[in-house]
Amino acid sequence: MNTPAADGFRMPPEWARHQRTWMAWPGPNFTFGEEGGETLAEARRAWAGVARAVRRFEPVTVVVGPGQSEGARELLGDAVDLVEHPLNDAWMRDIGPTFVTDGKGSLAAVDWVFNGWGAQEWARWDLDEKIAEQVAALAGVRRYATPLVNEGGGIHVDGEGTVLLTETVQLDPGRNPGRTREEVEAEIHAHLGTTKAIWLPRGLAADYGQFGTRGHVDIVAAFARPGTVLVHTQPNPDHPDHAICTEIVKQLSAATDAKGRRLEVVEVPAPTVIEEDGELVDYSYINHYLCNDGVVLCGFDDPRDEHAAGIFRRLFPDRTVTLVDARTIFAAGGGIHCITQQQPAV
Repeated sequence: MNTPAADGFRMPPEWARHQRTWMAWPGPNFTFGEEGGETLAEARRAWAGVARAVRRFEPVTVVVGPGQSEGARELLGDAVDLVEHPLNDAWMRDIGPTFVTDGKGSLAAVDWVFNGWGAQEWARWDLDEKIAEQVAALAGVRRYATPLVNEGGGIHVDGEGTVLLTETVQLDPGRNPGRTREEVEAEIHAHLGTTKAIWLPRGLAADYGQFGTRGHVDIVAAFARPGTVLVHTQPNPDHPDHAICTEIVKQLSAATDAKGRRLEVVEVPAPTVIEEDGELVDYSYINHYLCNDGVVLCGFDDPRDEHAAGIFRRLFPDRTVTLVDARTIFAAGGGIHCITQQQPAV
């Protein structure tokens, strides 16, 4: 069977132009609680805030569970498109397809196997494992299925052949038992059109908690342009992420990309808050979303919010940086990047 790379497709960088953004609507489940509960209501307000912020820059389609469109419309407004499909959860970055282009006007979708972030005990994915195929059909594009278990939050590309991965995600025994690093790399490259993988040893400490992903890269590091990578840092030496981030900064500073360039590392300090309700948090500005002419950046009502926004304004001078409160999203296990998925323009 042909692969995307063999057919000339590759994953564009996130700063390339988009045709639209895909999202999923929070519904009643183990994470958000029951219909009518305040936790679910808060989540829906938070997701709607992100959707409205992105819609300022490009079209947005939100997949909503059956019978939930009316309530979603009240929060999202008329400018956001809605489609109904059954859902387990609301993390479109992870359950949706990864779109690839061939540079000749064609778009396709990579459908990774999704198994609830390594078959975690609380997760349900009998519906979400079908969403990538359904979104690809809605987008009207060819679908490439792969047997590799992976999520969109576990990869980040520079558009010139380099992909960031994390050992505790793609090599997780709960995801890809028995697969070697070389086998995983080969499958990643075949479906993203990349040629070099940079493996980080792990993710942030709190990402290994109950609702964690076990180390998604998109909360730790992200390319800002070819040769330049944004990296989360934790200035507080009492936080376990301090040592983790120091190691990752050192590793990436010594790394080269697919073109042989030594990476420029831009450090983005974490918010000052290190715990909420006695629980460690991994608040991170790295988990942002680039959309057409905009950057939707996680905000935390924190003194470092504006400092982070300044870093992004310098890196993306032609884009409008919008801070959106992401604390409710992080409480559920992710951030703004985790709930969005770009469909590239062709």
